[in-house]
Amino acid sequence: MASIDSLTEDGRRFVSDYHLATLSTIGHTGGIHVVAVGYTIDEGIVRIITSDGSQKVRNIERDARATVAQVSGPQWLSIAGSAVIERDVDAVAHAVALYARRYRQPRVNPRRVVIRLVPDRVLGSAGLFA
Repeated sequence: MASIDSLTEDGRRFVSDYHLATLSTIGHTGGIHVVAVGYTIDEGIVRIITSDGSQKVRNIERDARATVAQVSGPQWLSIAGSAVIERDVDAVAHAVALYARRYRQPRVNPRRVVIRLVPDRVLGSAGLFA
């Protein structure tokens, strides 16, 4: 099984170029809740900025299992693990800076929180991992 640390140069480019992804969490009825997200990877940790109280936040607070998946043409990546919600001002500022570097400066959002996902399992297409 691959790890974030074993990304090749192509893999690092794939997770840093402008690509959206999906975040899958477990909904309140036990079904899978999937939403489009922007995400970043820094020091092996996946971060997603969002609004406090959103469905994805409520889902993670109830069940920490989450998966981020990105696809572009024949390349794909799936990162599964345990997620937590961070509300600390410094954690949010760090995640916003990472997001701005990959995508764009996000709008001001006083209710912003961070979904912090620690990968347990990483899968992807050939060429993304050493």
